[in-house]
Amino acid sequence: MASEVISMSQPDELPLPERVLLSSGRYIHFGPFRIDQQRQEVTRGGARLKLQGKVYQTLLTLLEKPGEVVTREELRVRLWPADTHVNYDANVNTTVNKLRQALGDSSDKPIYVETIPRKGYCLLVQPEVSDKPGHLPKPLGEKPAEASPENKPAAGPGKFSKSDLWIVLGAIGLILAGMLLGAGIMRLWITHASSVPASSVALMLVHVFTKAIL
Repeated sequence: MASEVISMSQPDELPLPERVLLSSGRYIHFGPFRIDQQRQEVTRGGARLKLQGKVYQTLLTLLEKPGEVVTREELRVRLWPADTHVNYDANVNTTVNKLRQALGDSSDKPIYVETIPRKGYCLLVQPEVSDKPGHLPKPLGEKPAEASPENKPAAGPGKFSKSDLWIVLGAIGLILAGMLLGAGIMRLWITHASSVPASSVALMLVHVFTKAIL
């Protein structure tokens, strides 16, 4: 696999500073994509993309020269042997279009692969090569998971939940009702104590308490 990903430049050529040596690591990251060169797999958010051999090689060729123009002749030499008789222009167009479709890209508003008229193609992102898989960003539009009720933080000291508030209000209401009832009984007793015999007052108190209980 290493021989397939090394840059195609000749030994006497001076390497460009933008050139990426893909053989320096197993994994290539660009945007939300990750390439495992050992397994020849391209994934996005953990989902594997199905790329044909020539589409995969086209992607590697572009990744070797980010920001530079990869000519159609370079792709022809990379993808087809010299003795192959095919319509190179049509096949290059078809291969690049398949790559764009797999990446979710567009020729009108390119994000990854730009067409350079009458020249070739250019990779618009800067890849990173490493020996570690790394962490891919989440796909756009995905919302963070909400905390489940059992994982929500408990109310701290001095904080009340809605149920606690209703319990406190209910207790206060009962206390106020008891105080009002007691004040009414006391007022009734004071008003009638002087004119009503003690036995009648006792019977009246029993009657009031009986109604309160019922």
